[in-house]
Amino acid sequence: MTTTNTNLNSTKATVDQHLTFDDSVIEKIAGITATRVPGIISLDGNMFSEFADKVSSNSNMTKGINADVGEKQVAIKMDATIEYGKSAPEIFDAVCKEVENALEKMTGLKLVKFELHVNDVKTREEMKKNDDK
Repeated sequence: MTTTNTNLNSTKATVDQHLTFDDSVIEKIAGITATRVPGIISLDGNMFSEFADKVSSNSNMTKGINADVGEKQVAIKMDATIEYGKSAPEIFDAVCKEVENALEKMTGLKLVKFELHVNDVKTREEMKKNDDK
């Protein structure tokens, strides 16, 4: 009688696994995250009130954002309007950090490039006028 030692682990088939995301998912994560940063008024002219729900269904959270998604990394380009009188470099640093953290946490993707193009500044008075409309 011959005894065969069978290793059950070696007989299991290895599962080929891939988690992928549409660019629009990455853009939406970046957009929601960016609009929560103080000093960001809007993304590509899509005005947000300080007191408005910034994730409401009637907002296009991907407007002004382009994502280039790879297998393990992502590059983001974003157009934004910032609040007059605020430091653009500080806003940039905060948005970059927050977007990087959100993408890593929610997708596991590493942010390798981030560009923020400031296309306008608005005063509190301009923001209030737009909120009243």
